[in-house]
Amino acid sequence: MSLIPAERFAAFAPKATPGTREALEQAAEAYGLRGLTLAHWLGQMFVESAGFTTREENLNYSAEALIKMFGRHRISEADARKFGRTAEHTAHQNAIANIIYGGEWGRKNLGNTEPGDGWRFRGGGDKQITGRANYREAGHEDDPDTLRTDPIASAKAAANFFIRHGCGAPALKDDVRAVTLLVNGGLNGLAERIAATVKAKKVVGL
Repeated sequence: MSLIPAERFAAFAPKATPGTREALEQAAEAYGLRGLTLAHWLGQMFVESAGFTTREENLNYSAEALIKMFGRHRISEADARKFGRTAEHTAHQNAIANIIYGGEWGRKNLGNTEPGDGWRFRGGGDKQITGRANYREAGHEDDPDTLRTDPIASAKAAANFFIRHGCGAPALKDDVRAVTLLVNGGLNGLAERIAATVKAKKVVGL
């Protein structure tokens, strides 16, 4: 029987991009994701990828949202207003990425060491993997766009992250909060992740 039955997945993620289910199933097979680990992985990746509708981070933030989400230690109010979306202009996503994922914070937390790394290694794939170091771990440091365009590479990188970052143990305990901390680094969207994991359990027959 299929690990991720087509009919159940279609009900779970009706707007998923073509080839997503097959890629996810292939990655689940390769990384031994079953039962609760598979359900938690699918639930988390559903939220990360906006229902498996995108593999590229959307940085179309308003000036106010930039300060609220990233704080003044990551982006100054002046830069937020200069590059964030306002009534006068659209968001300058390239500049935003290089600011919020660059500098000393980006070097220390993401391994972004070169000019332009923030944009080059912006969120990609089902996991929205971010930063040079994480792209290197996924095997895509030299071809970052692959994670944003190839469903198979995207799903494999997401499974690799889930396993390598220890998400399996809390998943087996059915602890969405603990899995979220490992996947997200915080608790952003926790309620949505809980709901998605509940639905993902039905997909895998739990």
